[in-house]
Amino acid sequence: MKAVSVITARGGSKGVPRKNIVDINGRPLISFSIDASLRSNVKETWVSTEDQEIKQVSLDCGARVIDRPAHLANDIIMPDAALLHAAEQIEFDILVFIQPCAALIKPEYINQGIELIVEKGYDSSFAVVRESWMPVWDLNIKPIGWEVNSRPRRQEMPEWYKEAGMFYVTTRDRLLKSGLRYSGKIGVVEIPLQDSFQVDNQQDLELLRRML
Repeated sequence: MKAVSVITARGGSKGVPRKNIVDINGRPLISFSIDASLRSNVKETWVSTEDQEIKQVSLDCGARVIDRPAHLANDIIMPDAALLHAAEQIEFDILVFIQPCAALIKPEYINQGIELIVEKGYDSSFAVVRESWMPVWDLNIKPIGWEVNSRPRRQEMPEWYKEAGMFYVTTRDRLLKSGLRYSGKIGVVEIPLQDSFQVDNQQDLELLRRML
């Protein structure tokens, strides 16, 4: 089965302007995702973008590029629409959707996600981080899902998985039928918390520069 990756990288990021190609210790941010993909078991690494500068940076980093229409690159369009557009441009059996801001992604995580489909019979998979219960409050300082006078003990509460947002894997058939990055029988790749870090704002950006 042919596995390819698609990294969706639009030019209009708001939290950090030009985030996908911002400098991280001498490298554009997107280069980390491209490099991990190139060293994984995918056959082709593609970047979907409407931005000419991102296109050139991606080509320089060794990726192929899908020219994404501008109407699929605005603030309200989910990446799933760009994945469907990519499916019209390239041939594949398995699609790995990788986020361009996941600088700590590793090729072995990508490979594990693919293996869940090829060897374990899952239809889709994605990266997760295991979390334990901690008190959560809303912005009005009201407890969410618990009471102040009966605060649970962490050990008594169930753990759960949180999407890491790093990558998602699905089959071509599932993508075309559902229009979504995951569907059907879903498996997960549990990754360490320290590798799940992604850049969403300027503070994240400065922290990542110190981590690498």
